Amino acid sequence: MEQKRWLLTEDPAIIFEDNSVGRLKKQLWDASEAEIDAVLAEYGIPAESELGKAGSYIQNTPRSKVIEKRRKNDIVFLPIGCTENHGVHANSGLDTFMVTQILEGLRRYTATQGREVSLAFPPLNYGGHPYHHLGMPGTVIMPKEVVEETLIYTMLGLWNDGFRKIIMINNHGHLWMLESAIQEFMKRFQLPGIFQVLDWHRAVREFFYPVAREGNLETHFIHADEAETSVGLLMFPDMIDMSVVQDAEGESFLPDGHFDKSVEPFRRPHRWSEGEGHAAIERAATPQGVVGKPSIATAGKAKRPIAAILRYLTLVHDQILEAFPAGTVPPVEKTTLRTEAEMKPFLQEPFSEGWKSVYELTPMGVFQKL
Repeated sequence: MEQKRWLLTEDPAIIFEDNSVGRLKKQLWDASEAEIDAVLAEYGIPAESELGKAGSYIQNTPRSKVIEKRRKNDIVFLPIGCTENHGVHANSGLDTFMVTQILEGLRRYTATQGREVSLAFPPLNYGGHPYHHLGMPGTVIMPKEVVEETLIYTMLGLWNDGFRKIIMINNHGHLWMLESAIQEFMKRFQLPGIFQVLDWHRAVREFFYPVAREGNLETHFIHADEAETSVGLLMFPDMIDMSVVQDAEGESFLPDGHFDKSVEPFRRPHRWSEGEGHAAIERAATPQGVVGKPSIATAGKAKRPIAAILRYLTLVHDQILEAFPAGTVPPVEKTTLRTEAEMKPFLQEPFSEGWKSVYELTPMGVFQKL
């Protein structure tokens, strides 16, 4: 068996796989500040939020233009955020604005290539939350069943509209609910397509690691801290008020080393979400809504992580379209228990001759919702 090759850096904690993903990351890791600025410029970063800008999302674009774009590119990205206390200095919609503005940059970039990707409005404006957020003013917690069912039927509606490649980009601590939604969607409906969820911070975790170089983050990513505040200062500075910023640290009852931090930089035995009770809840330990040092945040510290996620999402987008061009999906009989003949009318373009709506599809299997 061939030994796996790795791309090393000056920091022994940071290594990359020798494949298309690892090489992309290594290139950005080694890039100069001027090169990072040039990458951001390609995506139009920073820019004002486009949630209300006509033509930016499916929901604010004339139907005819949505169809025209989908025929060239049937990938749709879903930004997943929340409403959560991020300290008195930051906005409670910080997670939502982070991920929407990242994806808006991706949309602008793909538009310059002549195959503009589609974005859907955030289906979760409030989101699910871990237990330790309970009771925090400004944090709105939805039950996991509401989160999962909302996503399942959002995906079904988008699939019915011809978007059979659905990529959810998550910006909040409720990943297990999103993973569960994808699994339940497939068990319940068994539809061919590409369905993914990505925690964007974890996807480029290396770029949130504090290393000794100018303009880099100085602390590990946790919550409403240096990292998140830096992204806010870069992407939507008018929503951040550094004149009232407060730092705070959590309280653990057990020795350190078991539970990892937000982007899992230490490869510890547990993800942060794999337990409760070993640390104080947010309301008791950090009522400031902060875990870390947002006071040392700067817009410049967010540039490299944002450049990295934009380039990575572009790679994901391009590789999916290369493998399955617009109008095509993975093999029906290799990815579902349905037959090609059964699915043929449902896989046609909506309202084309012979097309059938997915809502007419015969339920099957023991996991169908009764």
